[in-house]
Amino acid sequence: MDRLKAMQTFVQIADQGSLTRAADALGSSLPAVVRALAALETHLGVRLFHRTTRRISLTEEGRSYLHSAREVLAAADAADRALTLDASEPAGHLTVTAPVLFGHMYVAPAIVRFLQRHARMRCSVLLHDRPVNLLEEGVDVGIRISALEDSSLVAQQLGSIRRVVVASPDWLRANGRPAHPRDLARANCVCVVPNSSGQWMFRENGRPLPVAVKGNIEFNHIAPAIETCAAGLGCGMFLSYQVLPLVAEGRLEILLEGFEAPPRPVSVIYPHARLLPARTRAFIDWMKAEFDGLAL
Repeated sequence: MDRLKAMQTFVQIADQGSLTRAADALGSSLPAVVRALAALETHLGVRLFHRTTRRISLTEEGRSYLHSAREVLAAADAADRALTLDASEPAGHLTVTAPVLFGHMYVAPAIVRFLQRHARMRCSVLLHDRPVNLLEEGVDVGIRISALEDSSLVAQQLGSIRRVVVASPDWLRANGRPAHPRDLARANCVCVVPNSSGQWMFRENGRPLPVAVKGNIEFNHIAPAIETCAAGLGCGMFLSYQVLPLVAEGRLEILLEGFEAPPRPVSVIYPHARLLPARTRAFIDWMKAEFDGLAL
């Protein structure tokens, strides 16, 4: 039994003073109204109406229940209106995760603009360079730079990011510009661990081309590795957004563009849900608009 629907039927019968008029008001059939009332009375274990062939009237229990039923239906209507309001003006708390540097450069500014537009929202932003388990760590939405492997999540692609090789103009003048990825096997390469396995992946004639690299320095963080390349110690492989500011300044140059592996997708990810909260839907739509066709 749908208790709210049964309550609505009961209230309409009381207001209309007739089963037939209640059916008309509800856009239902008379048998359906009779069944709903009978089911409600059976559930409550009391009779709500005195019924004769000529009239229907509330019992004492019915009069008491009518007041409670009106309050419950009013509360349900208020809850529906609140959600409808949230759909047009989202409210509440959202936890978002993203990679550290990409989150700092792109995601955080987009979230600031989201909060400026939606003053009733609050966001906790968690920046990590490790895979975050959204379900286990209580995260609502993630921004991820990789293909989605977890089938318990939904991914909507925002754009794509290249993986590029860079070196400083000074290093290139001293060592020459590599013409083929295999030339890097003889170069001093700045690696980031554990992201690098000692192999950099390229593509040639539509096929993967792994190249073993080595160097005299490695880091466990991206930023100092990039600065080391900019200082002229060697060449490095990074995600394009990580080096674009230094490329724009002329401190780094992108190499071997014709051999780049396919771009990595940038996606907004969230748990499977038939009905997402309005605040989550609003945030996803906002990020899709912010990153519309992002290609770095």
